[in-house]
Amino acid sequence: MTNLSPHDTAKDGAASDDATHIMLQRRFAPYFWTQISGAANDNLFKFAVTIMLTYHVSVSWLPPEMAGVVINGMFIIPFLLLSAVSGQMSDKFEKARFMRWIKTAEIGIMGLAAFALIYQQVYILLLCVLLMGIHSTVFGPVKFAYLPQVFHGTTLVSSNGWVEMGTFVAILLGNMAGGFLAGIEGFGYHYVAAICVLIAVTGRLCSGLVPPTPMSSPDLKLDWNPIGGTIENIKYAFHDRHVFKSILLISWMWFFGAVYLNIFPVFAKEILRGDEQVATLLLGVFSIGVGFGSVLCGWIGKKGLNVLKLVPVGAAGMTVFSIALYFLAHDLNATHLLALHEFVRLPANWLLLAGLFLLSMSAGLYSVPLYVLIQQKTPKTHSSRVIAANNIMNAIFLVASSVITGLLIAFSTVPLIVLFLGIANAIFVFVVMRSDHSYITEMREPME
Repeated sequence: MTNLSPHDTAKDGAASDDATHIMLQRRFAPYFWTQISGAANDNLFKFAVTIMLTYHVSVSWLPPEMAGVVINGMFIIPFLLLSAVSGQMSDKFEKARFMRWIKTAEIGIMGLAAFALIYQQVYILLLCVLLMGIHSTVFGPVKFAYLPQVFHGTTLVSSNGWVEMGTFVAILLGNMAGGFLAGIEGFGYHYVAAICVLIAVTGRLCSGLVPPTPMSSPDLKLDWNPIGGTIENIKYAFHDRHVFKSILLISWMWFFGAVYLNIFPVFAKEILRGDEQVATLLLGVFSIGVGFGSVLCGWIGKKGLNVLKLVPVGAAGMTVFSIALYFLAHDLNATHLLALHEFVRLPANWLLLAGLFLLSMSAGLYSVPLYVLIQQKTPKTHSSRVIAANNIMNAIFLVASSVITGLLIAFSTVPLIVLFLGIANAIFVFVVMRSDHSYITEMREPME
């Protein structure tokens, strides 16, 4: 195996970034598009299958209203069971080669999914959802463990910002494309099948250009016990209190965002009196806001400022703008559901969309520095396993968000949920950060 050239090493990061934008560098661009293709494919496929089982294909054992819950649940389950061993594999094997193995498997999964989409084989479709969940679980640790091996200091912040931005835009475009293609009369699912395979092949081609990195722990013995491995990963992450607190704060951000994503359809229909296009607009504004905040964080980091100071700023914005949305939410008492062009004609709705954008931008400012802190504080020999511990905690918080959101929708109103979320955000972040004064001190010190 050949090592990275001097141009592609982390030590040369600052000089290289001055000469070449990060998106044009071989150490980043192929990796970036490999990651983005996977995120887009996950969401395009999942949403297209959800549309199929909600509107177009009926099976007695799966009520249409439960299709989204079942599909998302099957996708998340592997994160709970397989994240631990995925982290071990990422630390054991060379990361660029490991990415290529994963993306090759994605082509096979999408080939099987294409057959199931065209012939509407529900059992096979659900199996492919589960397999794509496994694919994303295995890819998750290597995705973030690769960056600190090739970037350092402010360039590590910038690279994380671009990845976060690209991920949310890919999620948005994947969902929109899945819904649009699935709605085409006649051959809609044929188009979904073809594009899913095409994206998988594109991801595999991009992964072939990712430069090799040193193996972190080549002698590591894999532990296939999902429970024991999970406990060991979390225990190791807990050894560094700052890393563990960052994991908790990141997991909370996913909880926070998942609640909003879960309530957008009800929020659009029952409160804003908008149709499904309005719900899609809310999703789009939210995703673009997170992406903008992530890139803004990277830009601030390149100016030499300590981006860890943005964590409390972002948390404050998440709370302030959640509470603002509570007061901006209004029932229009329209006689019909407003189409998108009718909705955007009302000036009050532009103010609400601005509040939603600022809220999600704050989430982007909040999350990127936490990923950077984890990457900088974790030894490279264990980086993938700590990221796996983060993924496990994220999955637990996501499951909790689905359960709690369902209960809140049943016993409360959407505006009150937004208000509750803003207040809960302030309390959670305050308790986690103030429980350890050294964690606050860490954020005041210059970045490495």
